[in-house]
Amino acid sequence: MVMRKPEKLNRSLSLTMVTFYGLGTIIGAGIYVLVGKVAGEAGQFAPASFFIAALLAAFTAFSYAELVARFPHSAGEAVYVQRAFNWSMLSRVVGFLIVLVGIISTATLANGFVGYFDRFIELPSWITISVLIVGLGLLAAWGITQSVGVAALLTVVEIIGLAIVLWVARGVVIELPQHIDTLMPTADAVVWQGVLLGAFVAFYAFIGFEDMVNVAEEVKDPSRTLPTAIIITLVITTLLYVLVTMTAVAGLPLEQLAGSEAPLADMYSHFSGKPATVIIIIGLLSVLNGILVQIIMATRVLYGMSAQGWLHDWFSRINSGTQTPLNATLVVVIIVWVMAISFPVLTLAKMTSFVTLIVFTLMNLSLWRVKLLEKNYDGFSVPMVIPVLGAFCSGGFVTYQLFQVV
Repeated sequence: MVMRKPEKLNRSLSLTMVTFYGLGTIIGAGIYVLVGKVAGEAGQFAPASFFIAALLAAFTAFSYAELVARFPHSAGEAVYVQRAFNWSMLSRVVGFLIVLVGIISTATLANGFVGYFDRFIELPSWITISVLIVGLGLLAAWGITQSVGVAALLTVVEIIGLAIVLWVARGVVIELPQHIDTLMPTADAVVWQGVLLGAFVAFYAFIGFEDMVNVAEEVKDPSRTLPTAIIITLVITTLLYVLVTMTAVAGLPLEQLAGSEAPLADMYSHFSGKPATVIIIIGLLSVLNGILVQIIMATRVLYGMSAQGWLHDWFSRINSGTQTPLNATLVVVIIVWVMAISFPVLTLAKMTSFVTLIVFTLMNLSLWRVKLLEKNYDGFSVPMVIPVLGAFCSGGFVTYQLFQVV
């Protein structure tokens, strides 16, 4: 059978746009939805959970930065595994796992959106979710420049929202150095069990840099631009997460924080004594942003797998008007809708983290293998210890979670 040569995507994204693209999915997925859930697992030590999750993500983020510099293609993870192990079946499995991560993550955020939207209008959740996913699916199908432009604008709004919350809580922020001792975990095994469980949930909040590599074929000079964007994104999100979480656990009753479906809105109301209308709106926009980015990512993986010949060429067909993979977008939107109306937010977040950690373990092993096989490389590079530690940490977390289930 003669393979049809896939159409090319539009290479239009700059460093600034792709950085905002990453920040949008990470920030929206994390603080605006899950800070209360992490506090429910780790209590007052939730900042430590976020910090541990950041360290876990950092090893893999640097591995991704080198991998995308070496192989700037859509369906990045599947391509990396293929170059490392030359095993097409494993590459297909990894590609499908990444699509699954995008789908489950989008369903998680859709449920998070309901938590904020109910503060305005209470509708059956399936109606809210349906309108939301269809609308964003249409935006993703419209065009990559338009979609990422909207995502960048929403990311600015998200950061402004965090700044507003920190401003109204500035009294607590100023006094944070006095609370450091109470926020540091003790040596108690039970305490650390909660911290690690919290880190497992918090890890979901750092998922996003892998989304960035899957738009590589739509980025200008991706081998230089994407590694820089990944590092900038990770640093900014870690600082914001730890600061906001420290402020939340130091200033809010833990029971209120742990039970909140809209934690940033509750923080604003608690510290300002006013209705949190502005924060609720920003929270809604941040979740919209995360959903949009995840839909784009999942569709680009399907496109990339098809372009590599691992899926039917139906998935890599590009609409001549929008220059986007409409068929892949349709499939992703339908599956997301089914997942979003079927599972609660915490279950979806844990599922996302578990599958992502499996993929991250494979990505670190892939970089380790590639560095052994292809030594004549002079682009962006990290020491060999980075993928080794990344594989150890990610694999260890997968094993730990398996034992928790058993």
